[in-house]
Amino acid sequence: MSYILAPRNRPLRLRPDNFTPPSRTPWGGTRIVERYKSSVAAGAAGLASTATTAPTTTNPATVHPATGTQVGESWELGVEPDFPSRLVDGRTLAEVIAEDPEGLVGDEGESTALLVKLLDAAEPLSVQIHPADDDPALAPDESGKPESWYVLDADPGAGLYLGLADDADEPTMRAAIEGGDDVSKLLRFVPVAPGDFFVLEAGTPHAIGAGLTLVEPQRVMPGRRGLTYRYWDWNRRYDASGKADPTGSPRALHVDRALAVTAWDRCRGDAWLDSIRVRAGAPSRDAQWDELTAKVRFPWLGVARVSGTGELALPELGRLRALTVVDGTITVEGEGFAETFVRGETAALPAALAGRLKLERAHALVSWIPRSSS
Repeated sequence: MSYILAPRNRPLRLRPDNFTPPSRTPWGGTRIVERYKSSVAAGAAGLASTATTAPTTTNPATVHPATGTQVGESWELGVEPDFPSRLVDGRTLAEVIAEDPEGLVGDEGESTALLVKLLDAAEPLSVQIHPADDDPALAPDESGKPESWYVLDADPGAGLYLGLADDADEPTMRAAIEGGDDVSKLLRFVPVAPGDFFVLEAGTPHAIGAGLTLVEPQRVMPGRRGLTYRYWDWNRRYDASGKADPTGSPRALHVDRALAVTAWDRCRGDAWLDSIRVRAGAPSRDAQWDELTAKVRFPWLGVARVSGTGELALPELGRLRALTVVDGTITVEGEGFAETFVRGETAALPAALAGRLKLERAHALVSWIPRSSS
């Protein structure tokens, strides 16, 4: 099915297989393909034959060559030019928004800063940090990247490296990096459970630990690349395909910039951790809209968990919303339409769309860029 113009009064069905290459995510696991995309990704490749424009270059075959199922990231919704989201008719989300910016993104502007990913880590990610939007070292095509994490799966003992240990300072961190020491000892390790939610502003050192699967809503300015600086990558080496290889090459680090943008005085202590964390627990059995970002001070993103069985009104937020379904089904209903989305699918809900959600044992996140972020 294709549209001549962007349907501002209907949800937009996005391709579910926007996987990034394994060379980009050598730490990737298998849950995205085996658990969250098992019912939708297998049929996504066939969409290319019915697309009205050039299909996406990624498909369910874009997995690690050694395992056949390893995927670190699925970019669920975004207009970032390297891995743009596409509708099932082949057009990019950016192209569709350009047809009717007011109807699709509301008063956010000409496009959207919203980026939503599924992320699965079989091994820990690099220790990294994001700069602020106004960092003078950013190029015109670069952006800061405030982000959030919602934990879907956590192996026993799994957690996040988040913020600084009590004795961490810039000289100690630099010496550890240059000496090849274990830099993770200078970070705080935070055990997590499914349903935990975290927000990360610029200047926060972090690394996602092994055994975690997350939904990761982020904000990246349209037309720009969200910038990440790596302090350290666990002294790992890889071949060109992203497979671990002791004779291979390490990933690039950005030590000077990472240290320069670190918020040394802010990112430590129990009070700080409590200010950025929501322990939402298990999803509700009854239909529930739980706005997670209303419980923390974080103006850059809006994130709500939708769960249970029943019906809910779809809040009119005046912005594009991403509906990412991770379990059950959600039917978006409105005047003249009813579109059902299942586990592994993300819908783009236009700003102008009003309606209701019909939930059946559902578990999903709704993400948007709030007006306070503009």
